Amino acid sequence: MVSPSVATRAEPARITWRVVARLLLMVLALVFLIVPHLCYRAVGRPSPMVMAFLNAVGWIAGLRIRTTGTRLRRDVLFVSNHVSWLDILALGGAARSAFVSKAEVGTTPLVGWLADQNHTIYVQREAKREIHNQADSLRVALARGRPVTLFPEGTTGPGDGLLPFRPALLQAVIPTPPRLQVQPVLLDYGVEAPDVAWLDPESGLDNFKRLLARKRPIALTIHYLDPLPDAVEQDRKALSEAARAAISGCMAATAHPSAAASLRL
Repeated sequence: MVSPSVATRAEPARITWRVVARLLLMVLALVFLIVPHLCYRAVGRPSPMVMAFLNAVGWIAGLRIRTTGTRLRRDVLFVSNHVSWLDILALGGAARSAFVSKAEVGTTPLVGWLADQNHTIYVQREAKREIHNQADSLRVALARGRPVTLFPEGTTGPGDGLLPFRPALLQAVIPTPPRLQVQPVLLDYGVEAPDVAWLDPESGLDNFKRLLARKRPIALTIHYLDPLPDAVEQDRKALSEAARAAISGCMAATAHPSAAASLRL
């Protein structure tokens, strides 16, 4: 049985004054940061404006982030659970990470352009014939040294449990290059996870509007877990299982009671 809080998501979210105010602030942040960003790009330098924009938009949306553990800063593939579009703002801003994302994001107006500015790597998750080329794209991105985040569940989950991991893209780091480490990450929204999560039957736009309409801030703890040992970095399935076990173990250790929610598969 679907809980009432989830069932009501079938209804379109309303545009309230709070949604409009937050959207205006996000636009202002973009306008303020875009000129220095383009200047950095024009001279071929990495732009810190991308991180500043993601942090600003996350704060405007209500995100309040704390972290535990030690974050690796270079030559790292973060393997994380996935709950919401807020995850992108959180890890992109706090960890300065690029992302592996489904190809549809790259063709979405404005969102695709913004994703390009953060050097997003696009993949066709259902195109098995393209896995080799996609793995090459990820390998090239990791060779630059900048952190990259992979969401191996392939979609958003409820935040209080994990979907099966899809190990195919982890082939890009098999065998793991000498300097590269794989670091599991748990994004923990606590008791708010079922409300924050983007789940069926809610559309992405309705989820966006609903979260912007919230009165309360959204507390998120980013748990940076220990990097995976070299012993599991020779096989993508072993790597996937080890990452999932680490995240699941941390999730159990920090468990919060929450309502059951159906998964968006």
